[in-house]
Amino acid sequence: MGRRGNPRPGARLLVLGLALPALLCTTACDRPAALDPGTVSTATDSPNSPTSDTPTRTSPTSPATLCTRLVAHWAREVLDSGTYGDYQSMGLSNGQYAILREVVDAARVAKRRQGTAAAKKLIDRQAHAACVERYRHGTPSGGPWQ
Repeated sequence: MGRRGNPRPGARLLVLGLALPALLCTTACDRPAALDPGTVSTATDSPNSPTSDTPTRTSPTSPATLCTRLVAHWAREVLDSGTYGDYQSMGLSNGQYAILREVVDAARVAKRRQGTAAAKKLIDRQAHAACVERYRHGTPSGGPWQ
């Protein structure tokens, strides 16, 4: 018999996953200043030159950088709380979760021997090194969960 009143756990994530890109697009997309009826153009303005109110465009975050940020964040959380969560709820792949476990194990040793500050520096170094190694040839080929 099915549960009543509570949607399946994945349904909320699916709705959020579909709604978030639409929300970001509608809030981040802006008309160019030249088309804005309230904007007065000057002779020095050109359509290709950025203005102070034009958002700067950045390049996408590399997989290694994203991995480093995620692993370092969760390593600090685990180090402070002492418990792990599910890798999927953390937004990690199985491979990133393996990196997390190795980093946290080393950080716990460093914390006992040298203190919290040393453990957090070690987290940053090891997460960066392991993620750069993992993504040295692009994305891993073992499937999306790897």
